[in-house]
Amino acid sequence: MLDAAELALLGVSAGVKLLLWPAYHSTDFEVHRNWLAITASLPVGRWYYEDRSEWTLDYPPLFAWFEWVLSLAARVWDPRIVDIDNLDYASESCVAFQRLSVMLSELVLFMALRRVVHIGGCTTQGKVAAALVFLSPGFLFVDHIHFQYNGFLLGILVYSLAFALEGRDLLAGFTFAVLLCFKHIFMYIAPAYFLYLLRHYCLGDQGHPKTIALQLSKLGLVVLAVFAIAFGPFWTMGHIGQVLARLFPFKRGLCHAFWAPNFWALYTFADRVLTIAARCFPGLIAVDISQLNSSTRGRVGDTRFAVLPDVSPQVTFIATLAAMAPSFVLLIRSKLTPSRFVQSVVLCAFASFMFGWHVHEKAVILILVPLGVLIARSPPKRVVRMHAVLSVAGFYSLLPLLFGAQELIPKASMLLMWVLCSLNLLKVGGLSAWQCLAPIERLYIIGHVPLFALTELVPGIFGQLQFMPLALVSVYTSLGVGYSWVGLVGAFLLKPKDP
Repeated sequence: MLDAAELALLGVSAGVKLLLWPAYHSTDFEVHRNWLAITASLPVGRWYYEDRSEWTLDYPPLFAWFEWVLSLAARVWDPRIVDIDNLDYASESCVAFQRLSVMLSELVLFMALRRVVHIGGCTTQGKVAAALVFLSPGFLFVDHIHFQYNGFLLGILVYSLAFALEGRDLLAGFTFAVLLCFKHIFMYIAPAYFLYLLRHYCLGDQGHPKTIALQLSKLGLVVLAVFAIAFGPFWTMGHIGQVLARLFPFKRGLCHAFWAPNFWALYTFADRVLTIAARCFPGLIAVDISQLNSSTRGRVGDTRFAVLPDVSPQVTFIATLAAMAPSFVLLIRSKLTPSRFVQSVVLCAFASFMFGWHVHEKAVILILVPLGVLIARSPPKRVVRMHAVLSVAGFYSLLPLLFGAQELIPKASMLLMWVLCSLNLLKVGGLSAWQCLAPIERLYIIGHVPLFALTELVPGIFGQLQFMPLALVSVYTSLGVGYSWVGLVGAFLLKPKDP
């Protein structure tokens, strides 16, 4: 039974999200409408072959079935939504249906966060942290304006983490396997799950060979059963190759069209600076003129650099694996606890975001949600500090997704209100998150104000350097994201030494 505070939170959330219905929506809106039409109009065997729209189905089968369930309601709501030839359909009824589907599916996240709060003893800190995750600008910007279903998917992840915190490892593994069959981006954190479940569930404390074999068999059967249910029908139809080709296209460049705030954004920006320097000092720096536009193209094709060495997917894989080492150390060296596991999930997600291939800026939410679960469990001061820096930088990096003039005031006000609430309501030892910050961290957070004025209010001052506003946002937020990654590695692996 929901209490008064939880009902109030749902009411405020619904009110804000209803106000956002008329806002801009991205091409992802048509992507999901087309998927509704594909799953409603075609037999299962044709789902991953249909290509009359450029927005082909490229999520795993369980998400396709999720779209099919939604299509049943869509057919009753407005049959034109599921007309496969009715491309780019965005009537008021269609917008209302799809916006409502995001709101309702996001209740999975609400209930999962509620479970986390109850596991932690329903503390004030836990309730505040959960409310901040549920009302975060990440979900408001990406799901309720831009249009996606991240709240629903990350709700499944939070349920899995909650089961692990309860000591229900088999159920945690089952839930994560289900999540992978909804969206394969969560493979980024699969190494943390593999090591934790192997050590904590299969090996355990007893170490008896029969017990280990039994636990390993149960876990393996559960995971295989989930994948068999999801992918089995396509395997039996001989379509598994086509499904995998859609899930893993491998034809995109290193950076997205808008650089995600990670190491490769800094690398790409450095190449741009060196290119400009090469023009000013010809002969001093070698430059490949043919590749000058590549690093901002990003959506499709290989990203090429004009001065710095090109980066291959193999290089990013090795870099990501190396960056995951702290997560592996956490699970192998330390005394294994569920909280340690959540920490390792955060570090795995962070490593993938910092060094992965073609990372979207939206993927920062995959770090912030499990980190929010840790914040709900009264973490050390250093973790709260890094959460503050990361959340401001990460959510600010999403602002360019909403590029219309009509979204300027709403996105700025929502982010500002959330940041003020987060910095003042989250507390450690009686101190607010803002009071816990080091001077350089406070200065960095405040620095987003002139950055906003420069890139959002007067972007025309850059003249022909049209890439500069987006580049400045990516570079500045990359510094905060990178700083928080290093800080969290230290906080999780070393004994905290707060100033």
